[in-house]
Amino acid sequence: MSVSNEPAAIADVAIVGLGPVGATLALLLGQAGLSVVVLEREAEPYTLPRAVHFDDEVMRVLQTIGVADEVLPHTHLSPGMLFVDAAGRRLLDWSRAMNIGPQGWHESYRFHQPDLERILRRKLSTAPSVTVLARRDVFAIDQDPDGATLRFEDLASGQLESVRARYVVGCDGARSLVRRLIGSTSVDLGFHERWLVIDCLLKRDKPELGEHSIQFCEPERPATYVRGVGQRRRWEITAKDSESNAALMEPAKIWQLLSRWITPEDADIERAAVYMFHSVVARKWRHERLLIAGDSAHQTPPFLGQGLCAGIRDASNLAWKLAAVIRGGAPGTLLDSYPSERIPHVTEYIELAVRLGGLINTRAVERALPGASAGDEPVRMSSIKPSLGRGLALSSERPVGTPAPQPRMPDGRLFDDRVGYGFALIARASDAAADDALRRQCQQQGVAFVAADEAGPLQAWLDQAGISAALVRPDRYVLAVAETSADAAGLLTHALRLSPSADRKSCAA
Repeated sequence: MSVSNEPAAIADVAIVGLGPVGATLALLLGQAGLSVVVLEREAEPYTLPRAVHFDDEVMRVLQTIGVADEVLPHTHLSPGMLFVDAAGRRLLDWSRAMNIGPQGWHESYRFHQPDLERILRRKLSTAPSVTVLARRDVFAIDQDPDGATLRFEDLASGQLESVRARYVVGCDGARSLVRRLIGSTSVDLGFHERWLVIDCLLKRDKPELGEHSIQFCEPERPATYVRGVGQRRRWEITAKDSESNAALMEPAKIWQLLSRWITPEDADIERAAVYMFHSVVARKWRHERLLIAGDSAHQTPPFLGQGLCAGIRDASNLAWKLAAVIRGGAPGTLLDSYPSERIPHVTEYIELAVRLGGLINTRAVERALPGASAGDEPVRMSSIKPSLGRGLALSSERPVGTPAPQPRMPDGRLFDDRVGYGFALIARASDAAADDALRRQCQQQGVAFVAADEAGPLQAWLDQAGISAALVRPDRYVLAVAETSADAAGLLTHALRLSPSADRKSCAA
């Protein structure tokens, strides 16, 4: 790919920012056969802790890009989160199951972001259609009918250069240049607080700290404890209005705040920083050739652990749609379904995080979880799995707009590995002739066909939903369903209209 003062070759997609979201998007696009250039200001990943949690859906995306098995040894299974008051009484119990769930993975993982970023960058180095340009600072993007020209400085040489792309995705964080160029304002969801975040490395085992994350719902000084991987532990402690950032960062102050849990004899402080937690969602995620994802598009308080998860979902939702438009001839308006699906979805997560932040500050369980009431027993909470916004959905009835399950198939492979990165049709067994015809039609249209009776969980899922077939998108969300076997073939018209490549062959035998 040519990169010079006079751009010649045009990449399919340029990504601004190489954090986990930008790297995941680049790998998904490369897997779909697109040429990608990634522009990143820094030379190396940030070496200190940042995000510390992701869920089963994220692990499923990591599986799709071929790094899940490498990431897994660097994770720690989380049993969930407890909310307790000043007396230690449990107000809310959000424990997670410790077995493999419907997504084919555990529900909650702790991780160290630098580990994940190193793995993603190693994978990118083997992606033949992806070019990573580090130490490049993008300062302007000019759109035209055929694409966009990104102008940037090579920070190593001081040279001004440019590159062309058909589409540009800003994964460039909360201060996103791409978002500003889109001209988007943000919806404020009402949470803005300063918190001191302290990452520690234990010098000795402290089992009394516990495996659960704990939210200390104490209005005088709300705090959070997070059990990380290995000997890593994190505390997040609210800052008072009277306390300056500089005062909070004094070592003596930090150890005073930590003294109820650990002392300098127990741990070393790896990092301490004061953050302003925000709850905002950009109103516009697309303007012609420009799009945004991750923190560029939304910011959430950390109380659900969904910040990174939301960004990876953005990448997963957007990647196959860009491939369908660029390679498959789908109309550019398909990209409008990206914000229309993602904005309501991420907003639901952020709104719950805000309510839980209110619980931490006030102990008002009924405000955090409408319908719940404080009592002698803690309120039980389950992880939410909201549906996508309307977008491409032909129906608002579940399971449309939710992830399809991922059982292990009879050949030992997980469902996603069996069907590949594309559309899949899950259908009940009908008569042999009809099944053979449907299988042939799927093969002709590049859609993986899976008979539900091959895996009991798929049959049970169809039974529970009261349907005979479901069309699953490349991002593993359900696009459409059929109530009868006779209607199953009709679902393929939707895949043909949206498939990134009409001549792509099914990965299922």
